Amino acid sequence: MSEPSSEGEAEDSEPEETETESESEGTEDSEAEEAEADLGEYDGERNSAGERHGRGKAQLPNGDTYDGEYEHSLRNGQGTYRFKNGARYIGQYLQNKKHGHGVFFYPDGSKYEGSWVNDQKHGYGEYTYANGDTYAGEWFNNYRHGQGTYVYKDTGSKYVGGWVNGNQEGEAELIHLNHRYRGKFLNGNPVGQGKYVFDIGCEQQGEYIQSAEDKGEEEEEEEEPSLPAALKWKATEITKLTLWTPSVKKTPPSEASPAAAEAAAAAGEAVEETGGAVEGEETMPANAVTDETADGRDDEPAHEVSSEVFSSEKHAEEEDEGSRGEEENKEAQEEQGTANLEDKEDESQEAE
Repeated sequence: MSEPSSEGEAEDSEPEETETESESEGTEDSEAEEAEADLGEYDGERNSAGERHGRGKAQLPNGDTYDGEYEHSLRNGQGTYRFKNGARYIGQYLQNKKHGHGVFFYPDGSKYEGSWVNDQKHGYGEYTYANGDTYAGEWFNNYRHGQGTYVYKDTGSKYVGGWVNGNQEGEAELIHLNHRYRGKFLNGNPVGQGKYVFDIGCEQQGEYIQSAEDKGEEEEEEEEPSLPAALKWKATEITKLTLWTPSVKKTPPSEASPAAAEAAAAAGEAVEETGGAVEGEETMPANAVTDETADGRDDEPAHEVSSEVFSSEKHAEEEDEGSRGEEENKEAQEEQGTANLEDKEDESQEAE
């Protein structure tokens, strides 16, 4: 079995979240402008001290809008904040900060839905990136941190395991279309011992190591900092395929059900009846009608008559015809004799 190619390893790239986050930080920071002296136009409820308190709508000087709940002039409770660049947040607030459950729609089309703490993604949340990739798992201070699942839309592969400060790290499983890798990850790359599990029923165990060539290059270039060398997979053991064969359990005769016994008896009777019918056909008289040529012959009659039947009938007809001929000859002779006598009588009268 050849070793897995680099395409089948853990190097499915994920989009950089830092750019999106930096943009969102600038976008979200604009919410703080509402706490400035000039709060813009406001239409809503107030308390006895004249503060924004209760339900209201605000049009901020920078073009952003807020529609939601206030408490002592601070956004507090449920509300919707719309940014002038097209982004918006729908969720809970606590003292002007996103806190609790909320959904943030970013200008590039990405979206985060989950828990917020002190204006940070914190706790469990689901992020859908602009390229279609998704992450569902734990967050800590705006970073993917803890356990989570990242799905790559283009390949269908997914990473299920640990995260540290936004990077794939710790025990994890990288699942591809027809195989998966189980092992440890560091900075988004597999390291150390692990194994590939293939859907055809075998496993390849081994480890990711640094090649001797890469080590020599590092020793020669110690003075200059370099990027970490790519690790290579070294297989150490391959399990054999286990072919599956179906097993058929035979039922002992003593355990046969009554229904099966009745069926067997009925089959025996049917065989006996069939045998009797065959014997009857063998002893059939010669002048009987036969069906031997009827099967599958559409261009011939369904039944044929034995030649012996035709011969006996023909002989009887010939005998009838012979007897009739003798009677006719006899009658002709009698008529001829009568005619001769009449002629003789006439001749005798004339002589007289």
